[in-house]
Amino acid sequence: MKQLLLSYTAYEIWANEQLLSLAVELSPEEQNRPLVSSFPSVHKTFLHMWDAASAWWQRLQMHEQVVMPSLSFHPGMKDIANGLLQQNRQWYSFVEDAGEEMLLASLSYTNMKGQPFVQPVFEIIMHLSNHGTYHRGQVVTLFRQLGVEKIPQTDYILFTRTK
Repeated sequence: MKQLLLSYTAYEIWANEQLLSLAVELSPEEQNRPLVSSFPSVHKTFLHMWDAASAWWQRLQMHEQVVMPSLSFHPGMKDIANGLLQQNRQWYSFVEDAGEEMLLASLSYTNMKGQPFVQPVFEIIMHLSNHGTYHRGQVVTLFRQLGVEKIPQTDYILFTRTK
């Protein structure tokens, strides 16, 4: 299981680097242009991804109150890229250092609606990878709406071929 989680957390870094490198090259107007998607811009989609990775990290660290990056300041695209990638690297390092017992351990937390839950840590890590893939797909669609023509592919199988 640990090898799979290491692969998925490394993939998360790689895939985000591919699309964030393109996102930071867009003009601020393009980054924030209102478009049709779950989140209405490239900027807000990546900010949501950072918020989620940060929230789960804070829960893992047993913080009593989760502080979202989007609510603590108004980051630009470069700040979001740096913050999200730093958070992705923290998750990778956590998995790298964790024993099987830690990955199987249950984490009690409260979601943003105040509802209590208990999940094994490995399921949270799998969720983050799936969550990132879902929103990267949306980012690709947003890039296409902006007229971006050269969008890097971020399929997991491509990542595995880079090893």
